[in-house]
Parts: sequence; structure tokens; C-alpha cells
Amino acid sequence: MAGIFGIGVSGIQAAQLGMLVTQHNITNSNTPGYSRQSIVQATSIPMGTASGYSGSGVQVTTIQRQYSSFLSDQVNQSETQLSSLDSYFQQIQVIDDLLADANAGVSPALQDFFKGVQQVVASPASLPARQAMVSTAQSLITRLQGADQRISDIYGQVNQQISDTVGLINTYGQQIANLNERITTAEAAVDQPANDLLDQRDQLLGELNKLVKVQTVSTGQGGIEVFIGKGQLLVMGNRANQLSAVRSAEDSSRIAVAMDLGNGKLELPSDTISGGQLGGLLSFRSETLDKAVNSLGKVAANLALTFNAQHQVGMDMLGNNQGDPGFVADFFTLPDPKVVPSNPAGPVVTASFTAPELTSNLSTGNYFTDLTNSDYRLEYTGTAFSLTRLSDKTVWTGASIADLNAQITDRTDSRGAQGFTLADDGAAYSVGDSFLIEPTREMAKNISIDSRLSGDVRLIAAGFPVKASVGLTNAGSMQVSIDRVRLDSSSSVPGPAFPVKIGISADGASLTLGDASGPYSVTNPGPLQVTVYTSSGAATTYSLEYPASSTPPPTGAGLTYELADGTGRILFSLKGNPQPGDTFSIDMNDATTGGTVGVSDSGNILLLGKLQTQNTADGATSTFQGVYAQLVSDIGNKAREIEVTKEAQQSLVDQATAAQQSDSGVNLDEEAANLLKFQQLYQASARSISVGQKLFDELLSIARA
Repeated sequence: MAGIFGIGVSGIQAAQLGMLVTQHNITNSNTPGYSRQSIVQATSIPMGTASGYSGSGVQVTTIQRQYSSFLSDQVNQSETQLSSLDSYFQQIQVIDDLLADANAGVSPALQDFFKGVQQVVASPASLPARQAMVSTAQSLITRLQGADQRISDIYGQVNQQISDTVGLINTYGQQIANLNERITTAEAAVDQPANDLLDQRDQLLGELNKLVKVQTVSTGQGGIEVFIGKGQLLVMGNRANQLSAVRSAEDSSRIAVAMDLGNGKLELPSDTISGGQLGGLLSFRSETLDKAVNSLGKVAANLALTFNAQHQVGMDMLGNNQGDPGFVADFFTLPDPKVVPSNPAGPVVTASFTAPELTSNLSTGNYFTDLTNSDYRLEYTGTAFSLTRLSDKTVWTGASIADLNAQITDRTDSRGAQGFTLADDGAAYSVGDSFLIEPTREMAKNISIDSRLSGDVRLIAAGFPVKASVGLTNAGSMQVSIDRVRLDSSSSVPGPAFPVKIGISADGASLTLGDASGPYSVTNPGPLQVTVYTSSGAATTYSLEYPASSTPPPTGAGLTYELADGTGRILFSLKGNPQPGDTFSIDMNDATTGGTVGVSDSGNILLLGKLQTQNTADGATSTFQGVYAQLVSDIGNKAREIEVTKEAQQSLVDQATAAQQSDSGVNLDEEAANLLKFQQLYQASARSISVGQKLFDELLSIARA
């Protein structure tokens, strides 16, 4: 009889526990992170009898949670990627809107500036036109600086968000460490899983995973270790390592993530942290924000360098040109590239922009630069120097800084020229010394107009320092014009001693150069060495060049020639049909020779205006507008890429979550059915006890009788 009671009681206890677990599921059906629980039943140890083993009822061996580590990992992996993309997209939208704004962007201001230049082309003697050019230049600079400031503000916001995210990571890490201890203690006490505590820890891991990608490793007895990034240990048992938001050792304007190791803080490279909000912020900063500010600076630097290169060969309204004390060579002012040393007490390394080059076709060509939108890292290994272009990890190595300079200025090198050179102060290097080089990072912020030009617009070098004219008694239709003045040094205006008089020989087969000392005939084609005698009788050899495929004399189709003396060159064109004996001359453009002193001459400003549509960037392959348009396009394409990827990732999260919830979530209909099931089990077990009671009472009544 005792067996009947024992079996019935065990059934009641199992049913009661089943109802409690079911009710626990129902009340936590909306609790975040809760996993459905169920009882696991097993038969009690049977009793051996002569007739065989007799069952002794049921027992609940454990209460298990319906949990799949595989499905949970799927959810975590998809959610950390979604969180990273969402963080990235929120930031890049701001940059995209800023740069692509048709009214507030840089592109309209760039167009307005060259409209101002064209006004001076049309009226080089007009002071209002010159003032308008300066005003539009200042508007362009304001627009560049405004865009740079907005990007700087975004840098500050990203820095703050990184700091806030690091603080949340530390909070979650400590809570997980505390739960580790509670879980270990609870499971050791009863040798059963602490289901609710495990759910709480998994929920915290999920929230942490949205901030930074995590990996976990079980340590036994319910404990786990939590790793972030590429193996950095955040939680070990009941101890959590602390992260810190610190000023980057490489660039103090940037917030980096460091781990407190107890004996100091180790700065973690940005590329070691991935996933989650933190990974998205770091990726946005390195992939998009850095590129945006560098590209904006590249627009400013390329504009300033090429515009200055052309401006410095001109003549202002006061008759000043290169070499004169009052001449202002550079229209724009620009600082040198920024260099940040890892060891401020070590050698001083500086960077300088290389002077813009002229394209090979001098008559229709222009100045151009080789600047990229990348930063660089210079490192000393003890035996050599290495320079790494950070955008694509291209590397140059050399035994000295001079070796590196020879490579990064070589356009025939497959890696291309980089648009800058390096120098140092001669101090000794130590192994591990490194320098972050930012050629264009601060150019948009620091570009300006030379204050002397903005204060006196007459100093704009709109004219050429030389002029060309044909002889008054010429019989032919020959025309001559100065196309370009090119300087190879800043010592003085180039070319032979003036005036240089050039004529057509009597037989029409050659050019004749000469002055008061007499003409000298040149008959052989190709690049020619000509001797010009000055009025004092001094002889100097100069070059007279024309295309090798052409044959003198000049014809109606026109030829372009170049006079050179080693410090610079004068490019001029001949058109029309000259007659034997016709002459033309090249002379200084000043009052003493009947020149215009740069007042009404627009030769140089015309070339400055042409820069707008010429390939001045990326090794003479892109225009000013092209560089900026490429920046806008890259940011826009990246924003769209992130948006589309984020939408696709959201679908993956929804699918993974649905799969997890179908396995671990609470189904109220199912739980209602379980309540009925356990109620019936309870009633049936109670009924068996009631039957046993009646039998027992019958036996007692028989015994009394």
C-alpha cells in the first residue's frame, strides 16, 4: 500500500513542479532574453521483489531551458553586424548630405571662383573685376573651411560616441563577471543549471554584442570567458578587464580604445576591433571620415599649388614679376603637410609639397600634382626606412630619407609619385621611431589668400612679363603670341637678354635671330642652339625648339617655339604666312619697351582660368571638379552600399531571431495545454492516493472485525 501512496505522491510532486515551471514560462513570456523551461522526468528507482522490479513512481531530474547555442550564435553574429552597419550608416548620411548639397557644397563655390577669374580675363585692367575675383576666392575658402569644420565636428561626435560606448562595454563586462560568479556558486550548490541566471547572462552578452563583436569560451561549472576584437580578453571568470577611451598616441585629436592591463594601458589598433556600434564607428572614421577630410584637403591643396605655380610666372599691374621685391608669387597660402612623431623627443621629420609639374604638351598643357587622399606612416627599422601608404598598404623602403624621396617623386615607378617629399633635422633615429604623415588632412582648414593680394588687388599677376610683336613693315600675315612663360627657378624672368628680334630669312627657309649686333641665320631643323648677341657684344647660347616633325619656316598652320636659358622658358606661337624679311620680336612687357606693364595684358590670367577644366590632379588625370565629384560619388556610393547591406542584414537578423524564438521562445497556447496536462496528471495522482486510502481503510475495517 505504501507503494501506491509513494507513486501517487511522486506524480503529484512532478505535476506540481510542471505547473510551476509552466506558470513561470507564462509570466516571463515577454521577458527579454528568457528561454522557455521544461521539466525533465525519469522513473524513480524500482523496487526489487520476488515477482520482479516494481516501479516506484516518477522523479524530476532537472529543469532545463530550451536553448540552442548554435541559434543564439546566429542571432548574435547577425545583430553585431547590423549594429555596426546601423552605426556606420547614421554617420555617413551626415557626410553625404553635407558634400552633395547643391547650394552649400564646395562645387558651386569652385565654379563661382573661376567665374571671377574670367571677369579679370575679360577686363584685366578693371580693379572691380580683380576685387570680384578675390571675393569669390574668399567665398570658396570659406566654403572649404566650413565643410572642414563640419567634418571636424563629426570627428568630435565620433570621439564622444566611442567614449560612451567604451563606458557601456565596461558596464556590461562587469555585470557579466558578476553573473559568472553567481552562476558558478548556484550550480555548485545544487549541481543543477541556474537557468534564469544563464538567461540574464545571455541577454547581457547580446547587448554587449551590439556594442562590439564578442566571442565566448566555456570554463566549466557555468563560467565563461568573453573576448572582443581579435582575442582581447574582456571577462575572465568573476573579473572584468576595463577598457579606456584615450587620446591616440599616433594622433592626439583621435580617441582610441585601450585596455587596462593593471600595469598600464595598451592601445588597441582600430583594425583589431570589429562589429557592433564600436566597430561601426571605428570603420566609419577610418574608411569614410578620414577619406572625406583628406579628399577635401586634396581639392584645396591641388587648387592652391597649381594656381600658385601659374600665378608666379606672371606680372602684376605695378610691373612686378618673379625676382622683384614687391612681387607676390603665390595667390593662395598653404601650410606644409602635417607630420606627427611617435616620439616627440626624437628626430624632427618634416614634409613639403613637390612643385607642380607641367604636362608634356606645353602649348596646351597645364600644371598638375600627384597628391593622393591617403595618410602615410614612416618607420625606422634600425637598418632602413619604410613608408607605408595607409589607404592600400603600399610600401616604399630605402636606406635613407633621400632614397625614399627619389622613389616617391618618380612617376615612372608603378606605385606612382605621391606629391610630397620628406626631410629631417639630422638627429639619430631609434628603432621603432615612426611618424604619421598627413599631406592633405589640414589643407581645407588652413588654405587662405595672401593678405597682400586681398589688400591690393593690383598685385594679381594677370599679365605675362614678356610681350611679342611683329614688325611694322612686315609684308606677310604672320602673327605672334606668347603662350606660356615657364620658370625652372625663382631667380628671375627667363629667356635671353631682351629684346630678341627674330626674322624670316631672304630665301624663306630659316629663322633669323639677332639684335643691334647683327642677325645670325639658323637653317638646320629640330632643336637648335642659337647664339644671341646683346647690345654690349656679350654672346649667350639659347635653345630654339619646335616639333621634330615640323620643318621651318613657320607656315599658315602655325608652329610653337620655345626659348630657353636654363632658368626658364618662353613659349610662343607663329601663325599666318610670313614673307621673306618679315620680323617679330620678344621683349620685356614694361613701359620702357612700350609694354602694358601687366595692366591690360591677360596672358597669365587666361591660363589661370583654363585650369578649371584642365587635368590638374592625380598625375594630370583629374580636374578640380573631378576630384570633388569623385569624393561626393565615393561617399554617396558608400552610403548606398551601407544602406542596402543594412537592409539585407536586418532580414538576416529577423530570420535568425525567428528561428531562435521558435526554439526557445514561449508559446502561450502550448503552455496552456501544458497546464491542462499537468492538472490532469495532478488529479490522476491524487485519485490514485484516494483509491489507496479507501483500500487501506477497508483493510483496517477487516482487521477490527
